[in-house]
Amino acid sequence: MDMENVHFGATFALNELNFLHICIIGDDDSQPIIQHIGGEEPSILTSSFFLDHAGEVFLTLNPDGLSWKLMESLCNDHEDRSTCLGIQILSKHDTSINISDVYAVEFIDWGLVHETLLTNPGFLLGHASEMYRFTVHGVERSKSQPSLWAPTVFTFGHVDKQTCQMWVNRMNSYLSLETDRPKNLLVYVNPGSGKGNGCRTWESVAPIFSQAKVKTKVIVTERAGHAFDAMASITNRELNLYEGIVAVGGDGFFNEILNGILLSRHRAPYPPTPPDDDPTVETEGDVLLHDPTVTIVDPVVSIDDDESPLLKRSKLNETQAINLTNQDSEMSFPNKRFRFGLVPSGSTDAIVICTTGVRDPMTSALQIILGKRVCLDIAQVVRWEKSHTSKNEPHVRYAASFAGYGFYGDVITESEKYRWMGPKRYDYAGTKVFLRHRSYEAKVAYMKAESEKTNVGANVRRIKAFWGLSKESERVACRAKCDICNTTSVSPQREKPDPKEESNWVRVKGRFLSIGAAVISCRNEKAPDGLVVDAHLSDGFLHLVLIKDCPRAFYLWHLTQLARKGGTPLNFDFVEHHKTTTFTFTSSGEESVWNVDGEILQAQKLSAQVFRGLISLFASGPEK
Repeated sequence: MDMENVHFGATFALNELNFLHICIIGDDDSQPIIQHIGGEEPSILTSSFFLDHAGEVFLTLNPDGLSWKLMESLCNDHEDRSTCLGIQILSKHDTSINISDVYAVEFIDWGLVHETLLTNPGFLLGHASEMYRFTVHGVERSKSQPSLWAPTVFTFGHVDKQTCQMWVNRMNSYLSLETDRPKNLLVYVNPGSGKGNGCRTWESVAPIFSQAKVKTKVIVTERAGHAFDAMASITNRELNLYEGIVAVGGDGFFNEILNGILLSRHRAPYPPTPPDDDPTVETEGDVLLHDPTVTIVDPVVSIDDDESPLLKRSKLNETQAINLTNQDSEMSFPNKRFRFGLVPSGSTDAIVICTTGVRDPMTSALQIILGKRVCLDIAQVVRWEKSHTSKNEPHVRYAASFAGYGFYGDVITESEKYRWMGPKRYDYAGTKVFLRHRSYEAKVAYMKAESEKTNVGANVRRIKAFWGLSKESERVACRAKCDICNTTSVSPQREKPDPKEESNWVRVKGRFLSIGAAVISCRNEKAPDGLVVDAHLSDGFLHLVLIKDCPRAFYLWHLTQLARKGGTPLNFDFVEHHKTTTFTFTSSGEESVWNVDGEILQAQKLSAQVFRGLISLFASGPEK
């Protein structure tokens, strides 16, 4: 490279960065580097490099990111930007990548850098030169679907090895300031998730963890309940060796890991018990709060072997619980340092879709290594009585997405008969349950929420929505950097109304086709907006959806709206939607089956409460 180019680069730098004093460091083999005079370390570096498959570029690095501009475009800044020395300009725009989107920078020594130029007639000319190179690994967002992320690589070449190494060192020093990124992760892979591709899913994303220098301890589960048992028995001392746990599987597998950790570590009063049927006993206004020291976990039957359900786990007995509590009391939740990750490989993957915007393993992996963070509400579901004849003994489950009764519980129970069908058994079981059209007598009591909007005028809104006259503008979906989730601190639990005050309770009794409590919107491929489109990741509310008995055709209309993008499944007179922090349930029948995050839970009496922002996830939320 001759000195004419050196002086040309310096002139451009002066014009573009006139607020800096510069000195030119270079010889025939190097390009200018901008420094602060006085020997201080520069905050901005500039130099010419060759970008693989693009050509010579003018490269600029500052603490915020890396940007470059093709040298050909610097020769002519006229509006037509036609040619420069007979060569048509390749691009009139700068290209850049933020440091926050870079996950690795590597010096790769001597090798070929390909140069591509576009001539006036429109022909591509290119040749390769040997030089020292370094690569920048980062994230590229899809233009058509911003929530979809993909890895991107830029290779820069220079004839001077020290120049390349200096830029690599400087970029790595900037990356070291990204302190929220994980360095050690515990990874559990469910080989049977979805269609049995859990291991292949992990193998497809594992290389970027290595490139980002994230150490991973990978454990492939060998049986149902393996991850739960491991999480229930792991010491807090060992957990603290990691910044988080990553589940490679579906929603049920994530629930298994979540319960394994929280059941032995989260200490909080139970939600109120359902009222007694005896008229001589006080009802909702005199509920009791329980402060457990030992959590008893009852074996449950799950709907989905694909997602490593909790099928054959043992009870967490009193000795185990006390030992876990005493040995390392510093691990508690909410926990700002410790995060959960989920790489989707299941049948529905609703949690991933709601927290990243897409059902894509690579997107989830990139958000994990970049240290993205969202807080997630968690529901604590307590079964007080399994049946009318059982004694009152609390059994706890935690749910990250949904708990449902009636239609939802029947579909799970029915699908157990058709495991040989794989994931398609849910469609078949759902059709059978729909045609059966069973309703159940039950009583529900829920705490009133101050911001709750009642379902007044549902029939009018339904008609308007059907004819496209109403867009339901009040439905604000959760997105990245959500204002609703970030309105107040998500760490402490939102202050709840006093459960002992009768006026704070609303009681409903009747026949229901289904009862659902959504923690998040529960978006999935078959319900693109989810059950409750405006349910947020960390707003501190459960969304209680009561579907009263109605003709089968009306219920079909509700399900059709649920399956349609932009549908209005809640705008029916037989559907009630209530925001609440706590609710109780009592079944009047002999059968009572709940679906808690994809697991069967038989419960005659049940109560639930939500903990705002109880856990943190490696995710950024869906992009707008």
